Amino acid sequence: MKARSILPLLLILAMAAGLAACGQSDQAAAPAATEAPAAEAPAATEAPVEKTELIVFAAASMTETLEQIKPLYEADHPDIELIYNFDSSGTLKTQIQEGAACDLFISAGQKQVDQLDIEADPEVNTEGLDFVLQGSRIDLLENKVCLVVPEGNPKGIESFDALAEHLKAGDILMAMGNSDVPVGQYTQKILAYYDLDEEALASAGVLTYGSNVKEVTTQVTEASVDCGVVYGTDAFSAGLAPVDQATAEMCGQIIYPAAVLKTGEQPDAAQAFLDYLTTEPAMAVFEAVGFSPVG
Repeated sequence: MKARSILPLLLILAMAAGLAACGQSDQAAAPAATEAPAAEAPAATEAPVEKTELIVFAAASMTETLEQIKPLYEADHPDIELIYNFDSSGTLKTQIQEGAACDLFISAGQKQVDQLDIEADPEVNTEGLDFVLQGSRIDLLENKVCLVVPEGNPKGIESFDALAEHLKAGDILMAMGNSDVPVGQYTQKILAYYDLDEEALASAGVLTYGSNVKEVTTQVTEASVDCGVVYGTDAFSAGLAPVDQATAEMCGQIIYPAAVLKTGEQPDAAQAFLDYLTTEPAMAVFEAVGFSPVG
């Protein structure tokens, strides 16, 4: 082979060798692939707190206050869930007697608790019922019985004295609670104080009834009656300004008793909640709507 023919071949081989060397150098200079970080293990979640359901039967007139107290108490007692049943005290008493689950009973009158308390007067607890856990019963709150009228007071009823005169004249319609409802029983005493015959008034068409105090209040706010007798706390909650307040001479003292029930499943939790209801934070809620500690 001639020298002139060999030289181009040598040049081609030299260039190929140089390119191969550059490729190896580039590979050596390239950074090593970064390994993906290991996935972090998910944080362990705390097991939910197992809650104890505490069943409280309470007079309908306590609806707003106990609903306000519920989140306050549960925030400090995350293991407790308050379950409320609001109705007339007479209805609640019957439900308890018939076996409804209940840990704590708060009534708007003494009679309904007496009927469940073996230590009460047997003339009241005529069936010898024994539901109240002895030593737990207290007089929790005091309320007032008030005369309320619809907005504008169309009939100009300004007092219980005026109410009595209108009822005698038969020119108004008054709402009151049924006879098995504490507010109705207090109203009956007011009628008796004025020597008014409830049966005769009902026959004359000047009385209408509610199965609990909320129903009476609703009749007044909707102006389907000319006036009604309710608790001061319900008047406040409904935005009604009472025109008069009954005296103790007219209907007695309005006491709300409360008791833990021996048939309940959570007597210790019920007692703890009842104790809380006597504290300053709870009483502040009660007093804001017109309840007061029993004096």
